[in-house]
Amino acid sequence: MITAVTGASGYIGGTVVRALLAEGRVVRAIDLHRGPTREGLDVEFTQADILNTDSLDRAFSNVDVIYHLAAMISVAGEPADQVWSLNVDGVGNVARAALSANVRRVVHCSSIHAYDLEADVTEVAETSPKTVSKSRPVYDRSKAAGEEQLRVAIDDGLDAVIVNPTGVIGPLDFAPSRMGLVFTALFANRLPALLDGGFDWVDVRDVAASLLSAERHGVTGENYILPGHHATLQQLADMAAKASGVQVTAPKVPMWVARAWSPMGNLFGRKSGNPLWYSSDALHALRFSPPVSGRKAAGELAHSARPVQDSVNDIYDWFSRRGDLAAGGD
Repeated sequence: MITAVTGASGYIGGTVVRALLAEGRVVRAIDLHRGPTREGLDVEFTQADILNTDSLDRAFSNVDVIYHLAAMISVAGEPADQVWSLNVDGVGNVARAALSANVRRVVHCSSIHAYDLEADVTEVAETSPKTVSKSRPVYDRSKAAGEEQLRVAIDDGLDAVIVNPTGVIGPLDFAPSRMGLVFTALFANRLPALLDGGFDWVDVRDVAASLLSAERHGVTGENYILPGHHATLQQLADMAAKASGVQVTAPKVPMWVARAWSPMGNLFGRKSGNPLWYSSDALHALRFSPPVSGRKAAGELAHSARPVQDSVNDIYDWFSRRGDLAAGGD
């Protein structure tokens, strides 16, 4: 039986593909482009666009399980219409194509941002309010709306489960990812500033393991939040210095200064695609980071998260072996 992974050329996608192959699974990697994450992997590549239903029908032929990871992250001012199309319409297309193909189960990778991080709650849990207010970043709203598209198909008979990881970091970062750029910038002392904000960070390998567990043990229609551990930017910088031996000298800047700068950050972020400019979306994540509950995922999926320092150590080992540290976040 074939296991399909959409967004297989992405960061989480490539890690999930490796985890599936380690179990001896037959994997069909689905994406617009092959990408470097498939280096040395024995998988079938199928080019498909989640906004093109005909290509999805072909891609899901003879597929048993789908891991839906294709999405657009928005932290550098990406176009709102593209973010919405991929994260909402794309999920609906995948869900309907999966129904037509009689796929046994879909594991949908959403995000902690589907939950309203500004809501007045003591901790974010699966029962917390979702992001619907238009005052919230489009990425957050799109992830919540994408889940609703999936639930329409679940009501029509699709067997699907949803996971919501927090901020993903770790090795196996070929591109590198946006957070990978942050860590290479810390190494080269090219991070513009250290802000007084933080987030919950979870290792990509722990996310992949819990995605596979969700296929086996997740309850149809249920959400499972996959947290790691909270760390401020200053704490990440300290961990980076410990792992790499390079002392970070980026200036410390109050959040209110960064927020005043954010219109320029949006402009430069859109032009460069680089998250280091602290766009308004990136600042929103750093400003609103309440405690996150992982009790449900721990109990039902056996989700566990390694220490952030271990992830940071492995990040620098990965980049060092690949020769990526010279990039310095450019």
